[in-house]
Amino acid sequence: MAIIRWIVTAMLLATAGSVMAGGIEVREFDDPVLEKRYRDLTASMRCPLCENQAIDDSDAPISADMRERVYVLLNEGNADIEIINHMVQRFGDYILYNPRLENRTYLLWGLPIVLVVIGLVVVIMVVRARRNASAKALSAEERARLNALINRERSS
Repeated sequence: MAIIRWIVTAMLLATAGSVMAGGIEVREFDDPVLEKRYRDLTASMRCPLCENQAIDDSDAPISADMRERVYVLLNEGNADIEIINHMVQRFGDYILYNPRLENRTYLLWGLPIVLVVIGLVVVIMVVRARRNASAKALSAEERARLNALINRERSS
């Protein structure tokens, strides 16, 4: 019985230690709107180290620094766009999950639209070509040749 208590106690201590060692800090907000803005901003920025993980989920030290900076800028009264611009200036466009529409991102935003339009044009052309091919009647010479082939096949 003592061994079971010892094992349970050890497991509880290990679990408590791992919970306390969690890298995501808890922020206190007086205003729920400010807290929602903080959550939205940190969810919309990518961790430069973790690649495809938002800074609100990342345990990387750089993400903790980024969350701290967002928290400070929010408390200073900066608008969301000002905070995003500040973070992009420091870390680059890579941190944005949705890149901005600029001269250098036209291809990124426009390529899917262009590919869909090209696909639609190809589908329309194929449908028209099939419709025209099936609607065309056989000439007298083609009909005679087809009948000769059919008769030869029947006689064999």
